[in-house]
Amino acid sequence: MNHAPNYKTSQLKLTIPDWAVQDRPREKYLASGFSSLSDTELIAILLRSGTPSASAVDVARNLMANCQNNLKQLSETPLNKLMKINGIGKVKAITLQVAFELGKRCRAATVKEKRKIESPADLLELMQIRNAFLGYEEFWVLFVNQALVLLNVENFGRGGITSTSVDVRLIVQKALELKATGIYICHNHPSGDVAPSKIDLLLTKQIKEAAKLLHIQLLDHVIIDKENYFSFFANGLLE
Repeated sequence: MNHAPNYKTSQLKLTIPDWAVQDRPREKYLASGFSSLSDTELIAILLRSGTPSASAVDVARNLMANCQNNLKQLSETPLNKLMKINGIGKVKAITLQVAFELGKRCRAATVKEKRKIESPADLLELMQIRNAFLGYEEFWVLFVNQALVLLNVENFGRGGITSTSVDVRLIVQKALELKATGIYICHNHPSGDVAPSKIDLLLTKQIKEAAKLLHIQLLDHVIIDKENYFSFFANGLLE
């Protein structure tokens, strides 16, 4: 009779409920807080479950490996690519993207509470997290009062920036509604080249001249991408 051990049975994957309590991500959080958890364990909590042969932590570990263990890279991974990873279906992929989006909005809200936009760096801090990582262009306007206190931030264009896709009249109208005395404009260049195009220069001139007629000052136009930015004001293009 063959009494050899059944390696297939003895090497079955343990699911999270089979682990020691102190090793389960949720229990670790309850006992010691978020600081006790690795990035992989935090993701495992979001995933909630794994596959028949892998725990949620195993799936999260594989997910991170596919992104070179880089959370920033994971946050930029498209939905369709996430869903190709074993153990990540549509619901889990959406859950991950929602978590990253909430993080971005929380940071943007925190910055907005500072309420003042006094330099390209202030604008960058507010806007880079909002649209620098998009695969298409978005055009935003920030409205401020005489003390440079932020009154509102609004999107005025998406998908491509041309003099026809951004309605200058709507920008000026909004500034009047808010009683703004100054505006900053900002858009992203997904290509990574932040140098202004001829269309960027023309549109900036149109907005500056239209705003000036109503005693509203164009304070800056900042073009951003993931790492860099270009300030019209700093480069003497608003004189």
